[in-house]
Amino acid sequence: MLQMSTIYQTTGLVQTTVAQRGNVGAFMNCWTAFKEWRKWERLRRDLCNLSDRELMDMGITYSEIDYVTSNRTANPRGIPSAE
Repeated sequence: MLQMSTIYQTTGLVQTTVAQRGNVGAFMNCWTAFKEWRKWERLRRDLCNLSDRELMDMGITYSEIDYVTSNRTANPRGIPSAE
């Protein structure tokens, strides 16, 4: 009977550890999403603070700022970059 109790307690500890790992994973996913949102918001704020001329030099307009910040790898006009 003593062995059965020890096995049960060990199994209980493993289940608790797995649940805790799931909670940590969920927290890390939320934290990563929050950091990405902060990057997006910072980029959007910085672009909104530029003048029309500065935006024109980059090839975008105020109406394209949300698109550009949401799709950082895409070119809003489909023009190949000089890189």
